[in-house]
Amino acid sequence: MITFGVEEEYLLVDPADGRPMPVAETVRAAANLQPAVTGGEIQPELMQVQVEVATPVCAALDEVGGHLLRLRHSVAAAAEQAGCRLVASGTAPFRSETPIPLTDRVRYHALHADAPRLVDEMFVNGMHVHVGVPDRDAGVIVLNRLRPWLPLLVAMGANSPMWEGGDTGFASWRTIVFGRWSISGMPPEFVDALDYDRRIEELLAAGILRDRARVYWQVRLSERYPTVEIRAMDVQLRVEDAVMLAGLVRALVTTVLRDATAGQPPPRSAPEFVAAAQWYAARHGLTDALIDPHAPRRLKAGELVGRLLDYVAPALADAGDDRQIDALVHRLLREGAGADRQRAAFRLGGRDALVRLLVSEGMSTHG
Repeated sequence: MITFGVEEEYLLVDPADGRPMPVAETVRAAANLQPAVTGGEIQPELMQVQVEVATPVCAALDEVGGHLLRLRHSVAAAAEQAGCRLVASGTAPFRSETPIPLTDRVRYHALHADAPRLVDEMFVNGMHVHVGVPDRDAGVIVLNRLRPWLPLLVAMGANSPMWEGGDTGFASWRTIVFGRWSISGMPPEFVDALDYDRRIEELLAAGILRDRARVYWQVRLSERYPTVEIRAMDVQLRVEDAVMLAGLVRALVTTVLRDATAGQPPPRSAPEFVAAAQWYAARHGLTDALIDPHAPRRLKAGELVGRLLDYVAPALADAGDDRQIDALVHRLLREGAGADRQRAAFRLGGRDALVRLLVSEGMSTHG
């Protein structure tokens, strides 16, 4: 069974008005004292209004869900002690009235020196799924074959429509914000792991990258673990939606590796086509037709999601995940992604309703 794990980034906000609160160090220190937390699970992030968590390596969906719920509750309890609340939103919906300090790390200060305006606006939070692979060459196979599916993952995981107090018109504004970095968005195709490493070394030698951690592609090889890291999704409002996406991502990795082993040719899509499909997914989420990853046409979002389920069905069944994932996907199509629920709350009740939704949904165990 292929193992996997999840990283989530959260925002810390004032419960009264939803504005970011720069108390991350205080929250992390308190969270690390929680009895349910072990060392290394709660980590610093770029801005002092963000906290990141990382699950242990997991073999089953229930493990992922249990760890995420445990970590969210631990951070939420620490946040309340600090007078703020944990929010699982891909963007900060409201602007702080004062400048937000960086987390005091050499790497973060170097980032700010290189791109001050970009860093000042990095109030974005993602969900990253690490999936185990046999070796780096297998990882490159996964990178190449996942590319056409990344836009659909963006749409299904869209949870960042709000920015500076208003609706951006995008379901995943985080995708647009992150896409402004030099090495980001849709990765290119690679021949093998040597080609992957050579091309990154050239970027480093040219001074375009300071370090490999600045490779912000939506899927990349991990430099620390024998995994591929899928970074296309916003952090999810609900734990169950995070579990659903993690299960689908693992099934996708399993399926594309099986295709490669069976000698199935990789999908071929023009770079401009998959890049445009990604932008379209960030713009519309699941509310409109999406781009078919294997043909130059549009399909209803529900139809494309159904094709994904059909494609990964054997892998889901082998893992025992099929019933759970099917139920969660159908709920997603019925209720909408996080972006849709955020917009509905803001439209009906303004700032107060949106803050209530963000605070309550992050801790819910069912819809």
